Amino acid sequence: MRIALFTETFLPKVDGIVTRLKHTVDHLQRQGNEVLIFSPDGGLTEYKGAKIYGVSGFPLPLYPELKLALPRPAIGDQLSHFKPDLIHIVNPAVLGLAGLFYSKVLNIPLIASYHTHLPEYLHHYGLGALEGVLWELLKAGHNQAEINLCTSTAMMQALTDHGIERVNLWQRGVDTETFQPHFANLEMRSRLSQGHPEAPLLLYVGRLSAEKEVDRIKAVLESIPNARLALVGDGPNRQPLEQHFAGTNTNFVGYLAGQELASAFASADAFVFPSRTETLGLVLLEAMAAGCPVVAARSGGIPDIVEDGVNGYLFDPTDEKGAIVATQHLLSRTEEREKLRQNARAEAERWSWSAATKQLQNYYEDVLSKAAIAAVR
Repeated sequence: MRIALFTETFLPKVDGIVTRLKHTVDHLQRQGNEVLIFSPDGGLTEYKGAKIYGVSGFPLPLYPELKLALPRPAIGDQLSHFKPDLIHIVNPAVLGLAGLFYSKVLNIPLIASYHTHLPEYLHHYGLGALEGVLWELLKAGHNQAEINLCTSTAMMQALTDHGIERVNLWQRGVDTETFQPHFANLEMRSRLSQGHPEAPLLLYVGRLSAEKEVDRIKAVLESIPNARLALVGDGPNRQPLEQHFAGTNTNFVGYLAGQELASAFASADAFVFPSRTETLGLVLLEAMAAGCPVVAARSGGIPDIVEDGVNGYLFDPTDEKGAIVATQHLLSRTEEREKLRQNARAEAERWSWSAATKQLQNYYEDVLSKAAIAAVR
C-alpha cells in the first residue's frame, strides 16, 4: 500500500502527535507499505525508510515552534510521481488542505485524523470568539474524508456533536520497551530535584504552552513541604512560566529523550498533568509505562487512559484544590502508590504501537475496498 501522509507537524519537533506519527510510519514501513510524508521543512528527507517532502514555511506568531507550510504546485507533482493508494491528512489546517485538494483532483481516497483540540486552544490565546467559526471550518474539511479518526472517545463525541461524520477510534499506543519502571535511578532523581533526591519529586513532561496550564502546578508544589518540581520540555510559554515559578523549588530541565526521558519518568514520585485540552495525552501513557503514578485532570481524552484510584488519580479541573488534594493523597500513601505503579504499568502494556498501526492499516484497507467497489459500479 502506498500512503501519502500530510501533517502540520513532524520531526524535529517534539510532541505527542510527532510521537504517534514516528511509530506509525515505522510500523507501516515494516509491514511492507510505502509512506511519503508531506510536512513543514525540518531539514530531514527520510525517516525509517519513508521519504519526507519538506515544505518551507514560517513560524506561527502565537506559537513560534509551529511552522505554517503553504501548499504549492510541486506537491501535486510529487503525488503524481508517487501514485499513492490513499491520502491521510493529520490535523488538516494549512498544508493538509493540499492533501484534501489533491485527493479530489487525482481521485484518491482520503482519510483524516484529529489530534489537537484547536477549538479549545483558542480560549487560551484570547481568541475564544472564533470557536464557532473554527468548528465550521473543521467540519467542512473533515467531512470530505471517508473516515475521520480520533484518539479518544471524548474527541469522537466532540466531533460528532459538531456535525463531523464517519468518526472512528484510532487506538492509543506506547513504547513499553523504552519506558520501564526499572530505569529509575538516584542520579536522575538528583538531577531533576537539583541535588535533593530525598525530597518528594513532582514531574511534568510536555510542551510549555498556555493551553497546557502548567502554571496550575505551582499551587500543588507549594502545598507539599520540601517538594521539588521538574518541568521537562520547552515551548512558547517558558519565559512567563519561569517568572511564575520564581522562588519555588522548580527545575526547568528542557527537552529529554530516549533513555534519559524514560529514567526521568521512572524516578519521579508523581506525574502532574493539569491540561484540559488533551485529545488523548500520550505522555500520560509513557509515565504509566514507566511506573510513575499520574495525577491528571478529568477532561478530554484523559479518562480513556486513567482510571481514578486504580492506575492513577483524576481531579475535577474546575476545583482549584482538586490537584492539590489528589497529589497529597498520592504521596501520603506508600502502599497505595505502589499498587498504582503496578496497575499503571499493566495498563500501558495493553497498548502497543504495532497493534495501533495494524488497526490503522485495517481502516486503510476498508476505505480502499469501498473505493474499488464504487469504481466498479
